[in-house]
Amino acid sequence: MKCIVVDDEPIARRGIKKLVSKISSLELVGAFESAETAADYMKDNPVDLIFLDIRMPGISGIEFARKIPETTLIIFTTAFAEFAIDSYEVDAIDYLVKPIKPERFSKAVEKAIYYHEMLLSEERNTNVEQVENSFMFIKSDRRFFKVNFDDILFIEGLKDYVIIQSESQRLITHMNLKTIHEQLPQSQFIRINRSYIVNKDRINSFSNNDVFIDKYEIAIGNFYRDSFFESLMGQG
Repeated sequence: MKCIVVDDEPIARRGIKKLVSKISSLELVGAFESAETAADYMKDNPVDLIFLDIRMPGISGIEFARKIPETTLIIFTTAFAEFAIDSYEVDAIDYLVKPIKPERFSKAVEKAIYYHEMLLSEERNTNVEQVENSFMFIKSDRRFFKVNFDDILFIEGLKDYVIIQSESQRLITHMNLKTIHEQLPQSQFIRINRSYIVNKDRINSFSNNDVFIDKYEIAIGNFYRDSFFESLMGQG
């Protein structure tokens, strides 16, 4: 995958370049100090993945993300955790808070590579094939998978795809989040931000801002907060 780094801090650019250099599947083709210079480069050069800071002089990372091609993936790299919700609005692959640990960086890249491969796949019409009371069949990677509702931890939307995450597997299929939500038991699954639906029965704990399921932490969007607490607690 061809990638670039966009960050106004020279030390941060060097740090991310070092992390990129350790992953053979990534090819770093540029490092830029502003969204404007990155945009100029991308006019004539295809980029698969951007490691993008958020707070920068001029155009912010969020603003820039709204203008890039649909096929270009984004991993935000920032010192400010409070922008996580904003990252869902632009379908970011992941959100890394500085200082970035190598293992966390590798996990985000693995997710980007997986999604990139699906975008390049010839299969474009996979979806929910059958829905029963306690399970559904999902067509993914030219196979049919039986997915028990009780086994689903959460479902994540990424552009025109959804990722169904269970304890044992991760399935990706060509569908938007709204469509698959309509296929699920509404009493069991609830949308908590623009990009995530969670299984209420699999929630381990939650705060005013986040839901914790197994090893995953998922932010609660402001628009969805009241309905989430009402659904779980019976109150606004």
